[in-house]
Amino acid sequence: MRKNFGLRLWTAVLVLSLAILSWPVSAEEKPGSDKVAVVNGDVITRTDLEHAVDFGKRQAMQQGKPLNEEQLGALEKETLDKLIGIELLYQASVKAGNKVDDKQVDEKFAQFKKRFPNDEALKKTMEEWHVTEADMKAELKKGMVTEAFVVKNFVDKTTVPEAEVKAYYDSHPQFFKQPEKVKASHILIKVKPDATEAEKAEAMKKIDKAQEKLKKGDDFAEVAKTSSEGPSASKGGDLGYFGRGQMVKPFEDVAFSLEPGKVSDVVKTQFGYHLIKVVDKKPESTIPFETVKPRIEQFLKQQEVQKEVKKYIDNLRKDAKVEIFLKNAS
Repeated sequence: MRKNFGLRLWTAVLVLSLAILSWPVSAEEKPGSDKVAVVNGDVITRTDLEHAVDFGKRQAMQQGKPLNEEQLGALEKETLDKLIGIELLYQASVKAGNKVDDKQVDEKFAQFKKRFPNDEALKKTMEEWHVTEADMKAELKKGMVTEAFVVKNFVDKTTVPEAEVKAYYDSHPQFFKQPEKVKASHILIKVKPDATEAEKAEAMKKIDKAQEKLKKGDDFAEVAKTSSEGPSASKGGDLGYFGRGQMVKPFEDVAFSLEPGKVSDVVKTQFGYHLIKVVDKKPESTIPFETVKPRIEQFLKQQEVQKEVKKYIDNLRKDAKVEIFLKNAS
């Protein structure tokens, strides 16, 4: 489940879900200006929609793709359509007799609370969301009821033939490539970007001194522990495995050009002066089918379930009474 309570994905396969709606409210209980849709008598409020849209906007911002006015309008319409689908699915869950007892809800809420360092942090979040603990448990209950329905009627009934899994693996080789990797350690003497010539000279003396120790046969890890100014010093300079693009270019170029067991000359980067030792190299490879088979199967199953759930919701909507009050929404 997502950390944003009002915008939680209840199950990995229920991709249609963008948010948990408020506990169903009769259309008569809400003023017309506060509702954006009514689904078989239950209201989707402006607040419900705004919370879900805000989640979509934050996702776009995190991806570095802020939305313009036209895109925001499209997002609002799309989100409302999904919220209507979620409400229809929930109503079908209740009609089918799905229930969740209070103990299960309390356990789920306890899990949710663990995401916060203390009660004060949880309280602050609840105030920001304008919800009480009772509100949150009510929404949890609704989500759990819907999730149980989806799992029972779609997830548990969906299987993916191994031939289909293998076909996906064979037709998407780019997804299973393991790029060339290097395992390296380094000794770093830091040099600030605005360092004076005297400071640079002092740093060079330190890295030269470390290099002399290595030439005399001292252990690289021990020299790193005593001489390196980088965060990996305590680990003997160990940087683990990394691929291209993970390190700054001058460092990467030298690391990938060295043979295992070899130590570089002094390498200058924006962080300072380095001595690099390559410990191991892994050539580019393809992940074996048996290794990724469970993940591919899960992915294809998720796609199939999503398709079937959407089809089911579309059929529900044909017989439902859905009133939309959002301007320019179809």
